[in-house]
Amino acid sequence: MSEKKQRMLELVELLNRARRVYEQEDTEIMSNFEYDKLYDELQGLEQELGTTLASSPTINVGYEVLSELPKERHEKPMLSLDKTKDVSRLKEFLGGQKAAISWKMDGLTIVLTYRDGTLQKAVTRGNGEVGEVITNNAKVFRNVPLHIPYRGELILRGEAVIGYRDFERINARIADVDARYKNPRNLCSGSVRQLSNEVTEKRNVQFYAFTLVKADGVDFHNSRLYQLDWLEEQGFEVVEHHPVTAETVESEVEWFAKKIVENDFPSDGLVLVYDDIAYGQSLGTTAKFPRDSFAFKWADEMRETKLLEMEWSPSRTGLINPVAIFEPVELEGTTVSRASVHNISIMEELELGIGDTVQVYKANMIIPQIAENLTRSGTCKPPAVCPVCGGTTRISMENDTKTLYCSNPECQAKQVKSFALFVSRDALNIEGLSEATLEKLIDMGFIKDFADIFHLDRHKEAIQTMEGFGEKSYDNLIRSIEQARTTTLAKLVYSLGIANIGLANAKVICRALGNEPERIMYADEEELNEISGVGGVIAKAYVDYFADEAHRELFQKLLKEVTIPEEKTDGPAQIFAGVNFVITGSVNHFANRKEVKELIESKGGKVTGTVTSKTNYLINNDTQSTSSKNKKARELGIPIISEEDFLNMLTVDDTVHQLSNS
Repeated sequence: MSEKKQRMLELVELLNRARRVYEQEDTEIMSNFEYDKLYDELQGLEQELGTTLASSPTINVGYEVLSELPKERHEKPMLSLDKTKDVSRLKEFLGGQKAAISWKMDGLTIVLTYRDGTLQKAVTRGNGEVGEVITNNAKVFRNVPLHIPYRGELILRGEAVIGYRDFERINARIADVDARYKNPRNLCSGSVRQLSNEVTEKRNVQFYAFTLVKADGVDFHNSRLYQLDWLEEQGFEVVEHHPVTAETVESEVEWFAKKIVENDFPSDGLVLVYDDIAYGQSLGTTAKFPRDSFAFKWADEMRETKLLEMEWSPSRTGLINPVAIFEPVELEGTTVSRASVHNISIMEELELGIGDTVQVYKANMIIPQIAENLTRSGTCKPPAVCPVCGGTTRISMENDTKTLYCSNPECQAKQVKSFALFVSRDALNIEGLSEATLEKLIDMGFIKDFADIFHLDRHKEAIQTMEGFGEKSYDNLIRSIEQARTTTLAKLVYSLGIANIGLANAKVICRALGNEPERIMYADEEELNEISGVGGVIAKAYVDYFADEAHRELFQKLLKEVTIPEEKTDGPAQIFAGVNFVITGSVNHFANRKEVKELIESKGGKVTGTVTSKTNYLINNDTQSTSSKNKKARELGIPIISEEDFLNMLTVDDTVHQLSNS
């Protein structure tokens, strides 16, 4: 096999893997710049060799959708756009034609269908041929009209996006740094595809129309620009667009390039589409691209600089991220001197070393990134010890990506995370102790273990003089701490942060052990394994935690700080004792699935996320769905019940008791 053919095979495998983990697992193994460069290399080899592999990303639009939302095939395939970074190529595309030029928004493409003036259906782009039905979620987008003046069937396409301000706001509320979203696109994708539209509504998703697909009986004067104006009249927010010709395209690209820094929404380029509808349609399509449209990606402003240092930044979960520090350069109007390298795999791919000459740019003209390493000394190595605690580090391979972790469970960087869990809503629910505040209190020596939180009143004067604190803030904090003294045993156990022990597991274990603190501390694996829903992994983690004398002493110390009202565990309130449920799909009689879960747990049951042989019921209002959970339930002979069936069960105590005892 020739070297070029071998290189083509390598590129196909690498690009497909990069796209798969990015689209399906929200993980990056290379930068967008690197992906585009390798994609262009592959495309060049295919043209040179006259060969295109069936699995090549240059002809495949996307991967199979992975979710439990209903699927639907698009009437017309949604193709990708051919792209360029060269304005002269846009002039060539335009020729003597007029076009509409607009932002290429970086979100999730959605198809909306209206009938008789009412929104009937919303479907994601998916893999281009099959998308996911997200109608309920689209109804809570910030600016989607539910009713429009036009009474025929209207089909249009647009982009769902989340702005940078909302992205920062939502990420700031996520205590776990590693759980935060990497960029607005990932956040938007997760928000649009929620199984509960209550979450979608809180995310502030916005929709911008960019293409009209169908609206019979309307004279659009054979003009795409007229169509966009008409959509605005119907109440849609339309992507910002201008008319453009070959003579004006260069100045238009410059105008958009200057404007992008003012935008709150993410954009990764521009789109041109011929204004003449009939002409554009007459051109047809290639296997992957429509011929009436073209995408322009920014020719990133690139600067050379020297790599000065590789900073290793620990997070609350022990993950240690590499950050490149380089000599300051001006990029897109601002001075930058650092860029995240994301993980060890990317660091090794770039062969980074101190003193190397690197090229840096701003992805989407916003986020600093390293594009290329010109000297590639490869001398940067992951540290053997954690920069915070000096504990031993370890390299982990996750989703084909090398990441670095601190292995010291007592690392100070991890402490804040454990304290944040202790005061979180599902645990002791103490308001006023953000991660930033906890960090300060730990650094000042006021908090060494969980019990110290109950005695912060000993440091009244010092806390009141802290930045962001005053007399009122202090009083509110102390009041919240006093309220937290009354809690449940399950919440106290959950607050300890035992590996694999969520609040639901803590409730099940505490009930099974009679809510007796002594039994809870000294339970063995055999006893725990007999509890329905508690497997070997959970049992071992639980026993290992309380085998540590320091942990038992802390638990006893906490018991002296709190009051735990007696819980009633008999009678009809526990009709689901020993019964395991899985809930999927949307719900109608409850605000969300969490409410169903809490009701089941309050009656002694357990809710898990996966259908297994231990599952007793799968709750899904679409009982005939072909989702993976429904298929698994049918294979195992597990009843699939609707919400109505579940509500009826609440009054049929005998049936449930018989099941739990069988």
